[in-house]
Amino acid sequence: MNLAWCLLILSIISFLEFSHGASRPREVHIGAIFVLGSINGQVSQIAMEAAVNDVNSDPNVLGGTKLIITIHDSNASGFLSLIGALQFMETDTVAIIGPQTSTMAHVLSHLANELHVPLLSFTATDPTLSALQYPFFLQTSPSDIFQMTAIADIVSYYGWREVIAVYTDDDHGRNGISALGDKLAERRCRISYKAPLLPDPGATEDIIKDALVKVALMESRVMIVHTYPKSGLMIFDVAKRLGMMQTGYVWMATTWLSTVLDSKPEVPSSLQGVLTLRPHTTPSEKKKAFFSRWNKLNNGTLRLNPYGLYAYDTVWMIAFAVKELLDKGGTISFSNDSKLHAVAGGSLNLEAMSVFDEGKQLLDNILNTSMTGLTGPIRFNPDRSLIRPALDVINVVGTGFREIGYWTNYSGLSVVPPETLYMKPPNRSSASQTLHGVIWPGETLTPPRGWVFPNNGRQLRIGVPNRFSYREFVSKSKDTDTVKGYCIDVFYAAVNLLPYAVPYKFIPYGDGHENPNYNHLVQSITTNDFDAVVGDIAIVTTRTKIVDFTQPYIESGLTVVAPVRKMNSSAWAFLRPFTKMMWAVTAIFFIVVGAVVWILEHRINDEFRGPPRQQVVTTLWFSFSTLFFAHRENTVSTLGRLVLIIWLFVVLIINSSYTASLTSILTVQQLSSSIKGIESLATSTEKIGYQRGSFAQNYLIEELNIPNSRLVPLGSPEEYAVALERGKVAAVVDELPYVELFLSNQCKFATVGQVFTKSGWGFAFPRDSPLAVDMSTAILKLSENGELQRIHDKWLTRRACSSQGSELESDRLHLKSFWGLFLICGIACFLALLVYFISTIRQFKRFFPQEAEPSSQGSSVSKRLQTFLSFADEKDETFSKSKRKSSTDNVQEDESRNGSKRKHMETSPDSQMNGNSHGTH
Repeated sequence: MNLAWCLLILSIISFLEFSHGASRPREVHIGAIFVLGSINGQVSQIAMEAAVNDVNSDPNVLGGTKLIITIHDSNASGFLSLIGALQFMETDTVAIIGPQTSTMAHVLSHLANELHVPLLSFTATDPTLSALQYPFFLQTSPSDIFQMTAIADIVSYYGWREVIAVYTDDDHGRNGISALGDKLAERRCRISYKAPLLPDPGATEDIIKDALVKVALMESRVMIVHTYPKSGLMIFDVAKRLGMMQTGYVWMATTWLSTVLDSKPEVPSSLQGVLTLRPHTTPSEKKKAFFSRWNKLNNGTLRLNPYGLYAYDTVWMIAFAVKELLDKGGTISFSNDSKLHAVAGGSLNLEAMSVFDEGKQLLDNILNTSMTGLTGPIRFNPDRSLIRPALDVINVVGTGFREIGYWTNYSGLSVVPPETLYMKPPNRSSASQTLHGVIWPGETLTPPRGWVFPNNGRQLRIGVPNRFSYREFVSKSKDTDTVKGYCIDVFYAAVNLLPYAVPYKFIPYGDGHENPNYNHLVQSITTNDFDAVVGDIAIVTTRTKIVDFTQPYIESGLTVVAPVRKMNSSAWAFLRPFTKMMWAVTAIFFIVVGAVVWILEHRINDEFRGPPRQQVVTTLWFSFSTLFFAHRENTVSTLGRLVLIIWLFVVLIINSSYTASLTSILTVQQLSSSIKGIESLATSTEKIGYQRGSFAQNYLIEELNIPNSRLVPLGSPEEYAVALERGKVAAVVDELPYVELFLSNQCKFATVGQVFTKSGWGFAFPRDSPLAVDMSTAILKLSENGELQRIHDKWLTRRACSSQGSELESDRLHLKSFWGLFLICGIACFLALLVYFISTIRQFKRFFPQEAEPSSQGSSVSKRLQTFLSFADEKDETFSKSKRKSSTDNVQEDESRNGSKRKHMETSPDSQMNGNSHGTH
């Protein structure tokens, strides 16, 4: 019986194993579409075939299933690539590696979407191959978005602002350069010119030469080459013949160049000083062993590049995905596409193509890949990009090249290997961004400036204001077009410090009869009427939005000029420190405090008693003598002393403030004006003058909400003086440099208040102009070596009169500065009186109780009030007796102590001896 059960179990197990074995296919087919005549095609073919052999030789991967790869040569033809893909769909292919170009990836991805066949490519790195549009397409190497980010970081690292893009005009080139433009814009850089080329093999030397000749006329000298190896090498050959590989140029190439450098032993001489990028692969023993094995695989005819490593790893990703599919009991099956039946027939044989039923599951298995390949750790992010994208930064030098650093999406540019950076927190700060030294074209170690003046023979058109007034700053000669002035001399001095020549010509702006509108002058840069504007141009917010300014070469800001009069000393100068209200309130409080102290002391203090006239005099004398702390009357009540202490503190503060203010009035020259600053001017209804053409008008209207009807345009310093003297305007609002020059010979006016805007004057250039940066550096040098001050003294030296004006009348001491002290004193007086009256009323009720049956209500109230007043006027004998008793007790205590002392002396031995001795004597 047991033997029968054992045979049955063995039979079942054998059946299950047979069934399981029957479900696993003997062969799994994958396809590959490459240009086998290209470097990447040749390297990828060898690497993929080696990977297939390694998969089949390892029984732990697919078991009894054999992986078969078929490689189709597209011969750089999009049509042949499509034919190859269609053929694979007819032969039950589970996955396709390729195509090699992004252009064909866009086309074949539609086919993959329809037939559910995963399409994996490590060379089609177009960033627009979206997972949403092409769900069955997967990039198994870093997308071009990362290398464009790296290039943008390098451009920003060296301080360049504009680049020129030379690229192949196809999906790969256009979309890559578009991504570069976005990344540069994030760093406030831009592509100033694009030079598209025909795709290979359409790009010829003549076409490339025509494109580079146009590039040579441009301002930027930073070139980005994003193309294919054949046309890319041709670009550098033509550039060398045109003299564009000399000092001052910067050439950067995308990863196509590193592929050439890694795969071919010789380095063309036309590539000297070029920067390029290479996909970074993690160093490992597995990678090192494959490099050692590579020479046997290709017979030493071709060197391995990173794309060969990606090709090898891509095959293994597919193998592991198939293994997981089969291990979980899945099958590999295909079914007819119902959509193709409608177009069946004819010679295309479209009905032969079938849908891969398990394609979605196989794609999910690939996306869930977690392995370590020749390129390093392989996993996909949720957006289907590979984890930890990194690039090597390479500099072509001599007959070879060297790594000058790395770029990672984790920490940017660094000389530290990415594997070390991943062990630290991410750091994208500008201070951490670094690269080793570069040998640039022309064999120079100094980073190129990155731009030159365009080689088109045109001078810079510099607009200068043709001023009518304040011609010391900038003015045009009446006979010629020459200009001169403070601003022009600063410009000359800054240009002379530049390390290159600047061809320019000045173009006056305005008719010379009145000052031009400076806002319109600055806007003329945006309309390409001028290449720059030089003059007394204020740097304000509205202008910085449309142009770039240099470093300010003089401080400026709006200030208020008003008529002032000198305050001469007089016999009543001692009254100036306090306002009338302050004097009145202070006098009232002297009387009030004296009265309060008299009330509190009258019943108990003999010094505050006597005839009425004597009491009034005593009270006034006591009150006003506290001003000098010279009061002789003593206060004996607790409430009186409390009020007096608080009042003496108030008197101390008032006395000190009065002394300080009077000292200032008598020792400092004082000027007075009804206008105290921009605040009082804005709240008044007076007319305000401003310089015609300046930004002061817009500021007063837009920022301070002053009606335009209150503003009066003025054209010259003479108009300022006339308008202020005749009262046409209450004040003039103008920029500080103009005001200082105006006040140098106008002693009747002065600035009032503070400068209420902080700005400066600078030279205006178009947005992102590199000349603005260099001119700013030159202006800083002028400031450091003192040249700016010498130019200022030459044109704007002020006369002696200008030293006046800024010192106006000090604000007088107002009641609002002391109301807190008076409030405290008043509250103290009120509380003291309240407590005193309550105590007095209680004593009055105790000594004079109310009558039980008064004769009449009115006479009783009057009589009782008279009695209370008499009681309040009487001396408090209780307090006096208590005081006398206290004094008597003190006297008795002193006598008792003295008597005890005498008794002690009489009974002491020494006293007795002295007595006996005296008696004997």
